Amino acid sequence: MIKLFKYLKNYKKEAVLGPLGKLFEAVLELIVPLVMAQIIETGIKNGDRPYIYKMGAVLVLLGVLGLASSLTAQYFAAKAAMGFGTELRRDLFRHINTFSHTDIDSFGSATLVTRMTADINTVQTGVNMLLRLFLRAPFIVVGALIMTLTISVKLTLIFLVFTPILWLVIDFVTRRTVPMYKTIQKKLDNTSMIVGENISGVRVIRAFSRQHDERERFRDSTNSLQNIQLSAGRVSAVMSPLTYVFVNIAIMLILWFGGKNVNTGSLTQGEVVALIDFMMQILLSLIRLAELMLSLTKAQASSARILDVFARQPSLTDSGNTDPAPVEGAPAVEFRNVSFSYHDSERPALEGISFTAMKGETVGIIGGTGCGKTTLVNLIPRFYEASCGEVLVNGSSVKDYTFEGLRGSIGIVPQKAVLFKGTIRENMQWRKRNASDDEIMKALTTAQAADFVKEKQGGLDYVTEQSGRNFSGGQRQRLTIARALVGSPDILILDDSASALDLATDAALRHAIASDTDRMTVFIVSQRVSSIRNADRIIVLDDGRVAGIGTHHELLENCAVYKEICSSQLTEEVQDNV
Repeated sequence: MIKLFKYLKNYKKEAVLGPLGKLFEAVLELIVPLVMAQIIETGIKNGDRPYIYKMGAVLVLLGVLGLASSLTAQYFAAKAAMGFGTELRRDLFRHINTFSHTDIDSFGSATLVTRMTADINTVQTGVNMLLRLFLRAPFIVVGALIMTLTISVKLTLIFLVFTPILWLVIDFVTRRTVPMYKTIQKKLDNTSMIVGENISGVRVIRAFSRQHDERERFRDSTNSLQNIQLSAGRVSAVMSPLTYVFVNIAIMLILWFGGKNVNTGSLTQGEVVALIDFMMQILLSLIRLAELMLSLTKAQASSARILDVFARQPSLTDSGNTDPAPVEGAPAVEFRNVSFSYHDSERPALEGISFTAMKGETVGIIGGTGCGKTTLVNLIPRFYEASCGEVLVNGSSVKDYTFEGLRGSIGIVPQKAVLFKGTIRENMQWRKRNASDDEIMKALTTAQAADFVKEKQGGLDYVTEQSGRNFSGGQRQRLTIARALVGSPDILILDDSASALDLATDAALRHAIASDTDRMTVFIVSQRVSSIRNADRIIVLDDGRVAGIGTHHELLENCAVYKEICSSQLTEEVQDNV
């Protein structure tokens, strides 16, 4: 957790004033029992009302000053803790955004969300508690012991015996709960994952009437989380009664031996009351210290999880890269004996892939489910790093480009059509921030989306809801295609992006892309033969390997895998005519 304290550097003043305010409050609190002793010994004993009123006013003044000091300390501590959380959250978000797809896959999105939210909130609370109590609680304990020494050295032995006992109780509780809180965070990850899956997959769950099963799965997860939380709570609950038992025993001993000393005249009644007050102060401070330890225990467990994310350095970087100039006459994209394996895979997803795609060519990629089509096109913008071999764009390795330079020249339409909350115009300006309305409308026209956008109230100013849920599946796909076309990228990747379109719209889209993207290299990943049969070159993948490369007619004659795919989708008469 100490490693995270660097995020307090912009809040040094608040981080100092918060503890100092609490320290001043503690000083005032230690004076109160002495004033009470004086009221008893001088005012009450002698019936001196003016003295009682005067010292009562002193107590009120001490209370007001203590309240003002406490409020000031709370304000600065909260400001520092909130600033700490904001800085940490911003830096963690920035770091996560440097991760490659492989890094994100290795953590999982559910745990990253939990670490960004619940874990940072826990650490933020720990910092707040630390700033308020790390000076005050120990100072009260030590100060109360010193004050008791000035009253009675013999009775101070009671304090010296019971204070370590109280601390041992607290230490026992914290040691038992540390591993429990780590487990709680892991189970919270699992619960978050289930909630995320159910929200994103609610239509599938209802379509298969699996609501009951999902409720059971969620109940099992939350029950498991509840059980470990209850176990931690039971251990924590032991602390308060045990500490009060020992404190009350100590008070009984103080009263017993203090009463004897009062009878012998070595102590006064006011001093005995002061000793009891100091004992209660020690108790309350130790309980606050215990709360601090519990909070820091939770914060430590969460800090370790946050630091795990920071410790993971991005597996792909563009540090020191400068965008190379295009090589004259070089292919737009070239794969040289490329193989790739996912981090948790036992076998390669791609193996020995070699092909070239020239500028202005349309390349179709087809194959069975799981054959590596999406993996192949994901290597072009360097979402993943090839395990061996080399991927080149415009004659230079993708490893030599900056991410911004490489991906800025590529328009990508992923399998899942993703839109963001905002206007249609704002969504269309993701590739090119300053794209004009004319550029946007041109891209919408090519993507066969201009008609339904014009029908929307406000046109380009129509607000897209989260995930684009106020559009149909086909409309979302066409909008994402238009977004990729804005700014006229050199390379366009359509990853099965017309699956929700009817055949007529798909055909019109392919014709528009072919006519409106003269010098653009287009990759079309599709399960449909009809979507790629007119491509200049078709790459057929089979179980991660190239089964054939050529035109539609060449592959029908020479590639058994492609012929089988065509046979399953097209009649023999259609095959002969296309």
